[in-house]
Amino acid sequence: MPEGDTVYRSAKNLNAALAGQVLTRCDIRVPAFATVDLTGETIEGVASRGKHLLMHVGEYTLHSHLKMEGSWHLYRHGSKWFRPEFQARAILGTEEFLAVGFDLGEFEVVRRDDEDSVVGYLGPDLLGDWQAEQALANLRANPEREIGLALLDQRNLAGLGNVYRAELCFLRGVLPRRPVGEVPELEKLVELAWRLIDANKDRAQRTTTGQLNGQRLWVYGRTGKPCLRCGTPIQHGELGDTALTQRDVWWCPNCQV
Repeated sequence: MPEGDTVYRSAKNLNAALAGQVLTRCDIRVPAFATVDLTGETIEGVASRGKHLLMHVGEYTLHSHLKMEGSWHLYRHGSKWFRPEFQARAILGTEEFLAVGFDLGEFEVVRRDDEDSVVGYLGPDLLGDWQAEQALANLRANPEREIGLALLDQRNLAGLGNVYRAELCFLRGVLPRRPVGEVPELEKLVELAWRLIDANKDRAQRTTTGQLNGQRLWVYGRTGKPCLRCGTPIQHGELGDTALTQRDVWWCPNCQV
């Protein structure tokens, strides 16, 4: 699933191409909104909020969430698409560009004054309205919850996904299953979350090790491989509030306690 930095870059690129332009095509292929036609309206801007993408068109917000497979592409008219047309959920055209949303996990059209109905529940945005103290307060409000679950809860802080969850826990030396109330210097973990995602927001290739041409991640996806610090094989498991929300976690059993 794309994380906040990926959505930030997508919104930034879309905004650079589309902001201030008039829609010449509006083809929404989501049944609930298939009759919506905003042709002739001006795209005021595109922004990210956590892992959500918000396109402001006239009096409306086009809200999308990429989930696991989604992505937004920009094409010049007449150029070849990189994904098949049947995967397109929204096609928005201007005089110069086509913005195509493929396999969007969520797509809906709401009035601008009702935007909070889709993103109002989110905690402080790591790449937007960042408020470290509020994020800390949100996390500490449930001290018994595992830190690995609390970091992915977008109500606490918005923008982190599974990669950052694994890497942050490793870098701070805590097991993902450790209760929030037992995490030492929680404020340093929150600060590191902001520094990591901010450092990666304009990179096509994310890194948490500082390496761009070598091993870019410490533990994520490295099941059984030696820890880059101590050589202990990296462990893999699952973590979730319920059986239906289990997601992969990775950790070093020597470096994390």
